[in-house]
Formats: sequence, C-alpha cells, structure tokens
Amino acid sequence: MSVSAFIRITRPHNAVVAGLTALIGYLIATGTLTPPSLLLAVVVALITAGGNVINDVFDVEIDRINRPDRPIPAGAISLAGARVYAAALFVGGIVIATLTTPLCLAIALVNSSVLIAYAVRLKRTPVLGNVAVAYLTGSVFLFGGAFAGIEGLVRNLSLAAITFLATVARELLKDAEDVDGDAAGGARTLPMIAGVRKTGIFAFACACGAVLVSLLPFGDWWGLFYLAGIAVVDLVILFGAFRGLRCTTPGCVRESNATSILRAGMFAALAVFAIAAVI
Repeated sequence: MSVSAFIRITRPHNAVVAGLTALIGYLIATGTLTPPSLLLAVVVALITAGGNVINDVFDVEIDRINRPDRPIPAGAISLAGARVYAAALFVGGIVIATLTTPLCLAIALVNSSVLIAYAVRLKRTPVLGNVAVAYLTGSVFLFGGAFAGIEGLVRNLSLAAITFLATVARELLKDAEDVDGDAAGGARTLPMIAGVRKTGIFAFACACGAVLVSLLPFGDWWGLFYLAGIAVVDLVILFGAFRGLRCTTPGCVRESNATSILRAGMFAALAVFAIAAVI
C-alpha cells in the first residue's frame, strides 16, 4: 500500500475543488472570507474524498474491467483497507464539522449518508441517482452559507436550486449519451426506460426551472449587475438543454455538446453570484 495510492483513490482534484466551492458559498452568503471559514473547505474535501473512496469500493468489479488501473483493482489498496480509509475520512470530516455550526454539522451528516447510499444503491437507480448527484452538488453552497447561520443558508438557496436543476438536466443528458455503454454494463437509466427524446424533454424542463429560480435572488442587495449577468447564464443553460432536446439518439446527444454547455452555464452562474456578492 503506497501513499500515492491513498491519495489517488480520493480523486484529490475533485475533493479540493469541492472544498473551495464551499468557501465560495460562504463568500456569496457574506461578501467576505474569514480564517475560520477555511474549516468549510477541510470538511467538504474530507467528506467528498470519503465518498470517492466508498464509490470505488462498490465499483470494484466494474473497475476490474473498465478501470483496472484504479488503486483497488490494481492491488495498491485492499478492499478492507479502502473501507477503513473511507470511514476515517467521513469521521474526520464530521468531527471537524462539529467546530462549525449546528446547520453545517447537520448538512455534513446528511451528505455523508447520501454519498454512502449513492455508492451502495442510488447510483444504479434510475432518476434517484441523478437527483442524488444534483443534491450533493447544490448542497455545497448551502453548507458554505450555513456557516453564516440560517440567513446565509437562505441567501444561497437560489444558487443551490439553480445548480440542482441544471445538474439534473446535465446528468440526464449524460445518461442519454451513455445508453449503449450502460446497457452493456447492465445499468438501468431513464433514457433506457423512457427513451432519449423524452429524457431530453425532462432535461429541458429542469433547465427552464433553473432559469425561473435564477430570478428569485434579485433585490436591493443584488442590483442590476446580477440581472445582466444571470441573463447571459440563463441563455447558456437554455441553449445547452435545447441542444439535447432536439436529439433522439445517444450519438446526437454526444455531438450536441449539451452536457459541456450546461456545465459552462453552471460555472458562469457561480461567477455571477460571487461577483454580485462582493461588489
């Protein structure tokens, strides 16, 4: 068992980005960053890392075929060792969360449970798996806001909702792209059950919901910059979802770049919220 394997199995880039996102959530809620807020990044990075490890534990048989270079199938980490490591990361994140606020601790506990449930069952459950990923993505902003109390959490609700709905749309279109591979792997996804066309319609409806939610934060503390910036974001999100809406085959969805455009729209929304919070 090498140190590099224990680092690699956590998908460190993913965990660090998640931690930084929590800090941005606090910045959006308060307009500033403080030294204690750095705890947010540590908690989210540890719990995200724990989720990535437990995900590899339950994907080990698939990874033996598709990703034999991953630490567990490669023999760099034992299955039992990975389970203990995942538990330690989750416990470490939750313990540090006790140094934050009760709201943050509650979110940390819920998200740890969702990450475990996702790895064990939800990933293989149509729609629920997509919803779980979307919730976890959006809830990072709620976690960051919760460090400023209930007011901070409420202030970040709109960004969390936009992220949730846009992520559902993106996850569904990703499933539509991967129908052939998922079928070969024995997975069951919404596009396999309802078809690519109906999945595209549902994804577009979620994108429209994200656009409607984006109008909610406007008020005396957001100003005209927010409206101007979010209008561009909304156009990007709608354009990406519309590209997927036109498709009836997995190949068409892949060629449309709909998922990449939706991801760009979510990053743009984050930038708009962060800038609007500090100007």
